Amino acid sequence: MMERIRAYLELVRFEHTVFALPFGLSSLILLTESIPGLREIILIILALIFARTAGMAINRIVDEPYDRLNPRTSSWPLVSGKVSKKEAYLIAVLSSILFMITAYFLNKLAFLLSPVVIALLILYPYGKRFTHLPHFILGAVYFLIPVAIDVALNARISLLSTVMGVGMAFWVAGFDILYALQDYEFDRKVGLKSLPVKIGIKKAVNVSGLCHTITFISLLSVGVIDNRLGAFYFLSMFILLFLFIYQRKNLKEEVFFTVNGYISIIYLCVVAIDVLLLRG
Repeated sequence: MMERIRAYLELVRFEHTVFALPFGLSSLILLTESIPGLREIILIILALIFARTAGMAINRIVDEPYDRLNPRTSSWPLVSGKVSKKEAYLIAVLSSILFMITAYFLNKLAFLLSPVVIALLILYPYGKRFTHLPHFILGAVYFLIPVAIDVALNARISLLSTVMGVGMAFWVAGFDILYALQDYEFDRKVGLKSLPVKIGIKKAVNVSGLCHTITFISLLSVGVIDNRLGAFYFLSMFILLFLFIYQRKNLKEEVFFTVNGYISIIYLCVVAIDVLLLRG
């Protein structure tokens, strides 16, 4: 049983939930006037986990024919047989249903918008077949996280959640461009599309830097819009800027996965300290 669970967690790279979850919790803190109730916190955390799990399972299913050909991915669970395609489909469908049920218990509007998230999660892996900009489809999914939280908590879409969404969208798009560098030669060989394939590695790295600059400006703008955030927040954003620059200088998978985890966790800590502790 433990081996099966480990294989399922490996299939969806569950440990990388750390990217979305802290930013989602940061949105939760910033988009409520008071400390959110335990019910809302639990439902939003579950929604983020279910949506990401569904997205990763869908990604693995759609990419399976190419993953078999790619030396980097040839040992992944679906390719190696640790997880069957039937099991992967079951994980994708069940996670999608649980995500929509969770959205339903948040509020009616969140439930009505949940199919849009699922549609983007399905579209992303297919994007590499028809556009050199699939990274921004993934960015659109992350744009919806603070927007969806705003809808779930307040039944609205505010300027604050929109600006946070822009920051998250370009953060993830920039990261995904760097991630695509690993498969640059393979993607060119088999005809898959990505920004590095279209414009080359050096220019793609520069575009990634531009994306993260937009993220930095967006996060600074969040501090301007939300008057609860003070000097501590603004100064801390330069730590994130340093980490964005550092990951562009160290283009190794383990480096930018680790660094992006730090970025997300640090942002949550900064928001929590400034809003909940310093501002009370």
